[in-house]
Amino acid sequence: MPLASLPGPLPRQWHIGPVPVHGYALCVALGVVTALLVAERRYRALGGRPWLVVDLATMVMPAALAGALLYRVATDFGRYLGPGGDWVDVVRIWEGGLGLPGAAAGAAAAAVIWCRRSGTGIGPLLSAAVPGIMFGLAVAVLGNWFSQDMYGAPSSLPWAVPIAPGFRLPGYQNYGTFQPLFGYDALWNAAVGAALIRLIMTRRLTGGQVLALGAGLCALGRLGIDSLLLTGSRGTGLLADHLIAVGVVAAMTVYLVLTRERHGPQPLTEPPRRRRQASSASGRGGGSSGDGATGGPGAQGGAPGGIRTHT
Repeated sequence: MPLASLPGPLPRQWHIGPVPVHGYALCVALGVVTALLVAERRYRALGGRPWLVVDLATMVMPAALAGALLYRVATDFGRYLGPGGDWVDVVRIWEGGLGLPGAAAGAAAAAVIWCRRSGTGIGPLLSAAVPGIMFGLAVAVLGNWFSQDMYGAPSSLPWAVPIAPGFRLPGYQNYGTFQPLFGYDALWNAAVGAALIRLIMTRRLTGGQVLALGAGLCALGRLGIDSLLLTGSRGTGLLADHLIAVGVVAAMTVYLVLTRERHGPQPLTEPPRRRRQASSASGRGGGSSGDGATGGPGAQGGAPGGIRTHT
């Protein structure tokens, strides 16, 4: 044992009266709250409607959970539905291993559908939400401290983390402390969130560019951190994670190159299709509907609900 190390192993769960509290699930919940608070504050700073982010979360969170569970099964099918597997383990999110890429995909799909139906501009919402999500991930990944997961090679560094014997991989029973990869992941995600906020202000990024950068940098960090994992710590799911991460990084690069001439800010609202079609028809007829060149009530910068500030 090194002379100094991080505290651990921490209890995986404790009880408040008859209610069990799981450390991993608690960190995930705190991560969600962090993401919502940051996104809500940033969206209001853009001039957005108060509590819209919270309203959106009521649809996004179930979709994110469903996506996480589907990703968990798809990337490690044998563990849950193969011979000797227990399908009930899929829903035991407090045990760790929540499929964050699947959660992100499910959340993004739900957000797009919600925004289109409500006429909300997706660009400003992404600019507000993506940095918040990165800070939320930084909090959520600390749940691996409780689940005794996501650790690297044996280490005697002062920030090494003790791992209980029952959670050490075969061949490493004689080692007590290991590299806390979950801590590195948390620091990386927080740094990405701070960098995105800075780039939004200085480079006038669009919401799509913010999403691409956030997803790509998150995947890049995961590739680097996963390369430090001990062999056998993740099984078949690790290869799938790597392939998906490489694909995300490649897609980010292509998207940013293709959209390099686009700049924010973007309108907070999008007109319904019928209004758009009516405006187009009146324009062909030489009429004015109040949304034309002279600008109608509430129009700003040629777009209804345009952003006045961008932070």
